[in-house]
Amino acid sequence: MTKPLAIDLCAGLGGWTDGLLAEGWDVVGFDIERHVYGEHRYPAQLVLQDILTLTGEQFRGKVSLIVASPPCQFFSYCAMPWSRAKKLAADVRADPARLEKELALFNACVRIGKEAECPVIVENVRGAIPWVGRARLNYGSFYLWGDVPALMPVPSKPTKVPGFRFDGSGKSFQTASVEHTGTKVGGDWFSDPESLCRHGSKSGARKMASAMIAKIPLPLSTHIARVFRQ
Repeated sequence: MTKPLAIDLCAGLGGWTDGLLAEGWDVVGFDIERHVYGEHRYPAQLVLQDILTLTGEQFRGKVSLIVASPPCQFFSYCAMPWSRAKKLAADVRADPARLEKELALFNACVRIGKEAECPVIVENVRGAIPWVGRARLNYGSFYLWGDVPALMPVPSKPTKVPGFRFDGSGKSFQTASVEHTGTKVGGDWFSDPESLCRHGSKSGARKMASAMIAKIPLPLSTHIARVFRQ
């Protein structure tokens, strides 16, 4: 039998894809860069392309599911109780062009799903709610919009784990904790001002941390894969 095909937008390290592959799907990921951090990398075919240039029509009739995890840094930062964060949020809301730019990737994921005429699930942080509307459901700190199943797995009790280590091993990024609890490391990268000061926005360590934090937990991705394969 032919395997169903899914598209993973803003694929990152492939948290969505891990679960889909495990449940017998074929997956094609789209991202503007290839994330490779030691043994951590995207596990399926990856197309390096800006999703703003995609149209859903090219997937219509060929794809059974679209999943997406657009960047959350803007939403996370604006949710912080800092005066600079509050000012940024106010400035963006007052500037329609800037607001459109900040929401462009999230809106593109929704648009592509509608154009493809297939189920679409978009994941982001709780801080996105004031900007894009109420989420359908959440799995721990992973909030979901779109065609989200009514029945979802329940994360186990979150476990507090000590802070980041930037030696490239990835072992202290709470990977195991996120897998089972649905809780992103430290809430968000931006909740650790000390880390922000130590590591520039384009540093390899910070990019690795962001990718690991954002990776969809396997229990969530496998659940979604099973539901939409039925």
